[in-house]
Amino acid sequence: MKLPQILYPLPKTLQSIGKKSALLAISRLLLFFTMLALLIIGLSDNPLFLIPLPFLTLLFAALINRFNHYKDLKAFILELQLIESEEAQRKSRVLHDFDPGIEFLEKSHPFCNDLDLFGQHSLFQLLNRTVSVGGRALLAQSMKAQIAPNLAKKQFKAIEELRKSPELLQHFQAAGRAFFKEEKDKRGFYQWLKEPENWHPFYLALMLIGPIGGITLMSGVLLADWPAAWLGLWVLFGTGLLSLVYKNLNIATKIWPSAGDIKTFRIWSEFLEKETFTDPKLQEIHLQFADGQFSKAINSLEQISFLIQNRLNLVYVILNFLFWLDFFLLWQLKGWKKNHGTDLSKIEKIFEQWQVLISLAAFSNSETLQGRLEWTNADQFECSNIRHPLLKANQAIGNDFVLQHYKKTVLLTGANMSGKTTFMRTLGINLVMANLGLRPMAESMTVGNYSLYTSMRNTDNLGESVSSFYAELFRIRQVLQAAEKGESVFFLMDEILKGTNTKDRILGSEALIKQLAASKAKGIISTHDIELSDLEKDLAYLVNYSFHSEISDDEILFDYKLKTGPCPSFNAHKLMELMGVRF
Repeated sequence: MKLPQILYPLPKTLQSIGKKSALLAISRLLLFFTMLALLIIGLSDNPLFLIPLPFLTLLFAALINRFNHYKDLKAFILELQLIESEEAQRKSRVLHDFDPGIEFLEKSHPFCNDLDLFGQHSLFQLLNRTVSVGGRALLAQSMKAQIAPNLAKKQFKAIEELRKSPELLQHFQAAGRAFFKEEKDKRGFYQWLKEPENWHPFYLALMLIGPIGGITLMSGVLLADWPAAWLGLWVLFGTGLLSLVYKNLNIATKIWPSAGDIKTFRIWSEFLEKETFTDPKLQEIHLQFADGQFSKAINSLEQISFLIQNRLNLVYVILNFLFWLDFFLLWQLKGWKKNHGTDLSKIEKIFEQWQVLISLAAFSNSETLQGRLEWTNADQFECSNIRHPLLKANQAIGNDFVLQHYKKTVLLTGANMSGKTTFMRTLGINLVMANLGLRPMAESMTVGNYSLYTSMRNTDNLGESVSSFYAELFRIRQVLQAAEKGESVFFLMDEILKGTNTKDRILGSEALIKQLAASKAKGIISTHDIELSDLEKDLAYLVNYSFHSEISDDEILFDYKLKTGPCPSFNAHKLMELMGVRF
């Protein structure tokens, strides 16, 4: 798709396209009536009027092609406008209209259910700009992947280079959204591409005889008063020959990808062919597009696709009986399969990678991410002014946090609604972002090579006869098993063992803290049991942090700032009073 030299402002370009499309539509209509008049006069009065028809038919086809070009361009620009609108929605954190990716939630996953990665008001809704089923699944898979610093570093470099090409990011998205509408499963098509085509040498002769014979007989009947029955016999004879290739082409028709898929691949490849990259990861997935040959291959496939998907069209059926077009179509298919067929399934996987990278780069630019990220071999987690990405920029409160190598466990206490859970999720979701190759929502973040595990949203399940307490124990067991295997675990446990009585909860919490400290695990445990904060006196590897609140008259005030030391006061008593409970 050739874009205008001046694309912006978009409304002005749309207006210009509308005028050109209207002019083409009128011209095409006038040309159609002219051709119809010439055909009627030529058949009924003077055959000489039929002579210009082939040339006018070519002109008519050119007008249709040009009209379709403007139609595609209009769809593309409308998507660009919609992208601008959606980016504004995302920045305002109005996410209810975006795909939540609920099916990617996984109950037994180490962290994805606890960190708002999927579902309503989720990170997936912020990140996802993919259009294909495979691209969407690859993004979700990447979000759920366990922490891998080496891969994250490579992805980071690729994203940072892509961020420098905002036009490519927008145009790639818009093309996919405009044309990738009704995706079909292509597995049958890819399998068919690997199979040799049933082509016999004498089909080549029939491919040549069909048009020559059809044109000769039609000319004779129209211009030389040959018997019309000869044309009927020709069609009857041709029908028998066409049955030789009908089965093969019928199979291709059934498993053929949608026209929108092929068009999108062609436009994407044209965009990528204009780019050059220095990052090794980008160079690797750009290699297929570097010489400009792939877009030509897809363009020829698009032309074949037009014939394949219109084989049952009345016009094609008539022309096929007259000129035996199916032999030409099968010959084109054979050549395309031989030259390009084996590469197409690989290219689709590469396009899925491009969709993910472009989603992440577009998100980075939209949020103007500039935070410094450092992966370290040291056993530490440190960040400054870290914020939760799902909160509005003017509402997110930044916090500093340090967990040095000689500390194992943070005991996090605080009043109700003071920000403990949100802070823990802030650390977890930023770690997921870093693992995707993104900069954190922070001024800086330094993190070791950890595996991430969480225990936060533990709910009962009546269908499986599972209580919330048992669900929490299952999550804790996951952490212990990973730690016992020698993994360097970073854990986030919210309101630990809340499903049991105070005495057992304190004893169990203390035992768990000591057991985890004997391994490579470190992390944060939040609790309302202020008694546990005394452990800091005896356990050198434990440190207290807290969130506070202040009560002023009948109002509870929060600053949502992390502080060292245990929480000095709690607000449950006051909250119950405000809710009408009398003491």
